[in-house]
Amino acid sequence: MRLFLGCFLFLSFFKGFSQGNEFSIDTLHIKIDSLYREDQFYSGVIYNSLLNQPADFSQNKISFGFSLGFLRDMPVNKSRTVAIAPGIGFAYNNYIQNLSITGTNQNPIYAIIPSKVNYDRNKFEQLLVEMPIEFRWRTSTPEIYKFWRIYGGFKLSYLLMDKSVYEDDQTKVKIKNNKDFNDLLYGAYISTGYNTINLYAYYGLNSLFKSTAKINNETIELQTLSIGLQFYIL
Repeated sequence: MRLFLGCFLFLSFFKGFSQGNEFSIDTLHIKIDSLYREDQFYSGVIYNSLLNQPADFSQNKISFGFSLGFLRDMPVNKSRTVAIAPGIGFAYNNYIQNLSITGTNQNPIYAIIPSKVNYDRNKFEQLLVEMPIEFRWRTSTPEIYKFWRIYGGFKLSYLLMDKSVYEDDQTKVKIKNNKDFNDLLYGAYISTGYNTINLYAYYGLNSLFKSTAKINNETIELQTLSIGLQFYIL
């Protein structure tokens, strides 16, 4: 009788434990299905080209950039395949070209370096805080982590720091916080791909320089076109 009673209690406990586990798994599945979000963090590597170039302007070597930030994914339909995602992040952009910037940060002087002039280095670089907002479409589900996506958006960028460097055999000029750089930049972008790796393109809608920046009394109106890869992480 004691053996029969012990077996009965053991089987009752095992059955209850199994039922408890099954209930917890179902509950967890429902919670994930109702609350999941996609692509909360992003990073990117890009090549920067410059448009609206003044006469005899040219880029040489690779002008690169990278970015890192966070986006708040907010699905707007029941299947969660469409979403809006505002965010914030940081970007670094480097431009290697033949537009020299000399003088001082309050009185910069711009000139195109003639092709016959030998120089060691000429570039300007910027550190910005980004404020993107994305409109998202994807083929994701709670169970599928590899999916197609098309994300398009608009981005505001605020200039935190800038530096230009010109160096040759006899001269080295370094300027920080140039008053002629635009503090606020804005543009449109698109990112599309499958799984982690996505093609990315950004078009700057305003000039890197204010109207006070001139060469031979002509305003410098350089705009950015960036192409590269964008990576998204949950």
